[in-house]
Amino acid sequence: MSGKKRKPIRWGMVGGGRGSQIGYIHRSAALRDNTFELVAGAFDIDPERGRAFGAELGLDEGRSYPDYLAMFAAEAKRDDGIEAASIATPNNTHFAICKAALEHDLHVVCEKPLCFTVAEAEELKALSEARGRIVGVTYGYAGHQMIEQARAMVKNGDLGDIRVVNLQFAHGFHTAPVEEQNPSTRWRVDPKFAGPSYVLGDVGTHPLYISEVILPHLKVKRLMCVRQSFVKSRAPLEDNAVTLMEYDNGAIATVWSSAVNAGSMHGQKVRIIGSRASIEWWDERPNQLFYEIQGEPVRILERGMDYLYPQARIDDRIGGGHPEGLFEAWANLYRRFGFAISGDRGFALTDTGDLIFPGIEAGLEGVRWVENCVRSADAGGVWVDYSS
Repeated sequence: MSGKKRKPIRWGMVGGGRGSQIGYIHRSAALRDNTFELVAGAFDIDPERGRAFGAELGLDEGRSYPDYLAMFAAEAKRDDGIEAASIATPNNTHFAICKAALEHDLHVVCEKPLCFTVAEAEELKALSEARGRIVGVTYGYAGHQMIEQARAMVKNGDLGDIRVVNLQFAHGFHTAPVEEQNPSTRWRVDPKFAGPSYVLGDVGTHPLYISEVILPHLKVKRLMCVRQSFVKSRAPLEDNAVTLMEYDNGAIATVWSSAVNAGSMHGQKVRIIGSRASIEWWDERPNQLFYEIQGEPVRILERGMDYLYPQARIDDRIGGGHPEGLFEAWANLYRRFGFAISGDRGFALTDTGDLIFPGIEAGLEGVRWVENCVRSADAGGVWVDYSS
């Protein structure tokens, strides 16, 4: 790490209050490396609950706010006001909160989807560029180290020419209408809160972004999507979808997005198939990458080992053999967000390549992909041109 002392970025949260699993992982990740310091929050739609929760976190009483607009306005008047804000609220609020944060010259870390439409995403992108502010999107699985190993292997030509990409995030926890008893699930299947899709945006965009990290040179040319509501009460939102994509180099990809894969815990897998070899990563075994060369025994590459490419070892926290999980992956992303915000790349990142994190472009592409999938499915599963 560089020798100069780095001051933590003063940070506030919108949403993520008591009982929020996603709020807890945001705080655990952001605070782990002393990159961020939580100093303010608008944690709950109920101001009293929000203030009580802020007190539990050790915040000054006057810096737990009733809503995000009050927080942004008050903090802007302080010499020690927040420099960045994280958004951990339902989907339908993301655009307005992100826009307001940028208008107050704050950096933003936003839950996905960034917003509902490409037009909204492009507006946020233009605003972030005009204000010179970073927007990070929490595609948290992309912080696992073996994703960087996969990216380096493709770049080095270890797989040969890329031919086929198989992506899936297909769990089984919503095979029944669990939303009838679970408010935290209910909003995800309501178009007013979730937007134009359920599983396409909720789970499908995760492996899609990972594929974009591993295969930055491939661009989607066109796609075709079909989607179903197997739990009928969820219509018009889908709980299962299959997307077929063609890339500009002639390669093809499939994306299976599902919440009704009965018996599956997570089912997020990324398989990249080249002319010489294939690799496969499974988020339930995130410390391993399967490497399969045609005609040779399968190799299982392990996190933290010296035989990996340097890019895959930048974020090592403990030696090989010790399992790391989702909290470490999120912490890796928050550290990268912090480097991007502060301009301090540290950890010799400049020696091994660019600082890779899901930024405003990743958020925009996720929204574009969902929009095109919905357009294709609602037209009867037809091919649609994919423009970026």
